[in-house]
Amino acid sequence: MPFYERGPVRIHYEDGGAGFPLLIIPGGGLNSSLASWTTYGPFNPQERYKDDFRCICADLRNANPGKSTGPVEVDRPWDSYTDDQLGLMDHLGIDKFLVMGFCIGGPMIHNLIKRAPDRVVAAAMMQPSGFRPELPDLFYQNNIKGWGPPLCEKRPDLNMTIIHDFLTNMYTKRADFVFTVSRDFVKTIRQPILVAPDDVPAHPYKVAMEVASLAPNSEVTIYPWKDSPAHIDQVVDHARRFLKKHQPA
Repeated sequence: MPFYERGPVRIHYEDGGAGFPLLIIPGGGLNSSLASWTTYGPFNPQERYKDDFRCICADLRNANPGKSTGPVEVDRPWDSYTDDQLGLMDHLGIDKFLVMGFCIGGPMIHNLIKRAPDRVVAAAMMQPSGFRPELPDLFYQNNIKGWGPPLCEKRPDLNMTIIHDFLTNMYTKRADFVFTVSRDFVKTIRQPILVAPDDVPAHPYKVAMEVASLAPNSEVTIYPWKDSPAHIDQVVDHARRFLKKHQPA
C-alpha cells in the first residue's frame, strides 16, 4: 500500500497496469476511495483498463472509507484535492496523463484542466456530478450527514463548524453548473472530452450534456448505459477507444 506524503498530507494510492498513465478518480463524493468500485462504481476501471494503461488511483483526502489524510482546507476546498492529484503525479514522475473521473471526478477534472492544461491530455467524465437547481443544497446535505460526522469522530482537530464552512465554500457558494469552472471556461477547453451522462439527483443529465455541447472537442456515450451489463461494456469499450485515440504516440 504505497503512500505519497507532502507536509501534513498523506495520500494512499495504487499504481498498476501498463501503458500511458491514466489517473482515475473514483465516485462517492467526498468519500471517494479505492473501495468505491464495490459500492459506487458501475465498473472498476483499474481492472478493465489494466492491460491498456498505467492506472493510478487514490483515496481522496479524508474520505472515510480510505486511508488518505490531510488538513480540511476551508478556504480552498477544490484546489486542495487538485494539489493532491497533481502532487501524486509529480511524485510518480509523470508529466502528461489521461484522466477518467466518476461522479465528483467530473468537477475535479475541470479543475485539473484549469490548473494544469498542459498536463491533461484527454479526459473521460463518467456520470459526472453537477448542480441541480431543484435540489440546491443536495451536496451540502449529503456530506454534512454522510461525510462530516464520521470524519470528526476520528479527528479531534475537526468539528462540525469547520465541516460546515468547508462544504459551504465547496458547494453552496459555487451553486451553479459544475462548481469548479464556468461555462465560458468549458468553451475554451482544447482537450478531447468524453462524457458518459447519468441522470440521478447528484448526476444531472442536463449538466453533463451542457458540458458536452460547450466543450469544442467532445464526444458523448450512449444513454442510458448503466441499465445493463451489455451497455456498461459498450461504454467501457467506447472510453478505451477514446483514450487510446488521444494518448500521445
